[in-house]
Amino acid sequence: MPRVVALYRYPVKGFTPEPCETLTVLEEGRVAGDRTLGFRFANVAVPDSAWTRKYEFVVLANTPGLARLELRFDHRKLRLRLCHAGALLVEDGLDVRGRRRIAEALQEYVLSLDQNPLTGHPERCPLRLVGDGTQPRYQDNEAGQVTLHSRESLAALAAASGESLLEEQRFRTNIVIDGVHPWAEQGWVGSTIRIGGVEFDVVKSKVRCLATHANPRTGERDLPVMKILVSAFGQKEPTFGVGMLTGGRAGDIHVGDTVSLVRG
Repeated sequence: MPRVVALYRYPVKGFTPEPCETLTVLEEGRVAGDRTLGFRFANVAVPDSAWTRKYEFVVLANTPGLARLELRFDHRKLRLRLCHAGALLVEDGLDVRGRRRIAEALQEYVLSLDQNPLTGHPERCPLRLVGDGTQPRYQDNEAGQVTLHSRESLAALAAASGESLLEEQRFRTNIVIDGVHPWAEQGWVGSTIRIGGVEFDVVKSKVRCLATHANPRTGERDLPVMKILVSAFGQKEPTFGVGMLTGGRAGDIHVGDTVSLVRG
């Protein structure tokens, strides 16, 4: 039977994942503690709490070198820590002064990279650290979909790319499962599944971006994942994994929970 083998949340949009044994899914269909913060460009004229598309933030899609940073977020104390190559870049809280110090340190790092969205764009500086550290709000989709993929699909993609191992962290998924045929999750779109005690409506396939080209260990764009998805599997758009909503249903899911089809 299909089961959950890994769970992840991402406190800061575009940065290090937190592996979890349990994820709490909220009634609005988002994962608690997921994408609660983000580094937004200065020229994005919206309130800090407003949702905007990913390309208005510093993220892996425009800054692959973010993968070299080690991020730790203390959800209780609301303190953010960034390290690079074992050295501390910055650690501070989310008050006005702390946000400024964190954003300045991240901006300096981003500007040191060959591939970054700030060089030649002074209007995007200074970066703003937005979000309250508690409310999940900066998912790629405004509806805040929970994402899922299977390790069988990952293995099929790895084989097509000529890689013996492909890191699942490239895809920034919340829920990873195994025990299905490759690409089975794509067939669940339009269906309802149950994971542990939580039901999800599988609403769409996830179209992928340049973030998937970035090696999550080295920060280098080392694999044309989008091209491989289209050419090797006959896809019209590069899709991997699915997005899901809960329809107001909430609860906890755990590593080891079973996955079953409810309707569809």
